[in-house]
Amino acid sequence: MPYSPWLRAPAAPGSGVRLVCFPHAGGAASFFRDWAQRLGPAAEVYAVRYPGREDRIGEPLARTMEELTVPLADALAPLFDRPVVFFGHSMGASVAYETALRLADRGAGTPAALLASGRAAPHRLVPTGLADRDDVALISDVRSRGGPLAEALDHPDLLELVLPAIRADYRLLDDYAPRARLRTLDTAVTAYYGEHDPHVSPDSVRAWSGVSPDRFTSRGFDGDHFYLVPHAAALADDVSGRLTSVTPHPHLERTC
Repeated sequence: MPYSPWLRAPAAPGSGVRLVCFPHAGGAASFFRDWAQRLGPAAEVYAVRYPGREDRIGEPLARTMEELTVPLADALAPLFDRPVVFFGHSMGASVAYETALRLADRGAGTPAALLASGRAAPHRLVPTGLADRDDVALISDVRSRGGPLAEALDHPDLLELVLPAIRADYRLLDDYAPRARLRTLDTAVTAYYGEHDPHVSPDSVRAWSGVSPDRFTSRGFDGDHFYLVPHAAALADDVSGRLTSVTPHPHLERTC
């Protein structure tokens, strides 16, 4: 796998299913830093690096979903010589889905499974308008969702670094939501959600069933939008079980 600025690759190649993890709005690849250890040999874990944060801090932030998914599809296509699974949390679920569509349209490969977490299905998305409001309103929304970003907002130096990325991602999502369309994919789909998430209803997350009606499952956790932080071990166990059931996609029978 050649180096790509879009992916944080495992330190050493493995033989398991390739799991590509897509971060939430304002988030970065480091959010998934413990996943390789938690999943062990079940997966070769890759984390997506969005521009404008962490080791890509000097690069322009993406303005549209297309600015993320076109280069991401290019970066991910070489991975499909083995089974690939996408996991996306919150905004990451939308990015994973749109990237999967682009790859499928190109004939470059289809993920064996799409794991969508804490995000309404494409046809259930509603713009928030928060990108155009002041910092106070934006920060209040981020705090209400919890997770590591909420903690970063308590530190002025970190706030200065992360707030531009948060605002850019919220604007990207507000642009995307009215245009999002539900399309089916030849893949298994699992939807995860926090049962007490005040921003994303379980029903809207379970609506991901429309992407793959015959191969859909869902699971709720006792938590809020970032349920996956306190339930990291349980989620890893669930994901690991799904990875072990993955079989090569027909696409893999031809040379990539």
